Amino acid sequence: MKMKKGIKLKINRKGFSLIEMMVALGILSLIIIGLVTFFSGGTRAWVTGQYQLEAQRNARLAMDRMVKEIRGGKNIISVSSDTSITVLIPHFDADGNIDSDYAVTYTLIDDTTIQRDTNPLIENVLTGEAIFKYYNSNGIEVISPDSTVSKIHINLKVDVDNDESPDITLNTDVNLRNYGYGL
Repeated sequence: MKMKKGIKLKINRKGFSLIEMMVALGILSLIIIGLVTFFSGGTRAWVTGQYQLEAQRNARLAMDRMVKEIRGGKNIISVSSDTSITVLIPHFDADGNIDSDYAVTYTLIDDTTIQRDTNPLIENVLTGEAIFKYYNSNGIEVISPDSTVSKIHINLKVDVDNDESPDITLNTDVNLRNYGYGL
């Protein structure tokens, strides 16, 4: 078999042109920028969620501690405002008898931190409304709290991102368990 003369195979030995390389690089750059934006946005959202979760956990722990101690109180010793409360709490010995009483004070300091006695309990608290409201045994709000207070409403609003709007709001009513029993 003989090949026909005059037929030649054309082989392209040029490669890619500069324009083709620039277009491919531009498309690849857009794809990479899109992926980086997507993943960095996801990372920021995750970090923000973690901060908010931690703040919510801390707010719940603070609320639980206040509720536990206030609920076990005999009575309110003093109230200097709607941001401070001192509760007298009985201390029981090993046999279940009261051997002494101790006072616990919750106070809003620096308009953002609630402290228990001298230790900070929770930070970033917003103060647009009363944190503590007091009620007597008939459910009527007591404006000047005294020994007739049998229920306390606690309203915590926490601002995680410092934008002056509450990110976490916790409310609860606490009945003084030992109120009126003369412990």
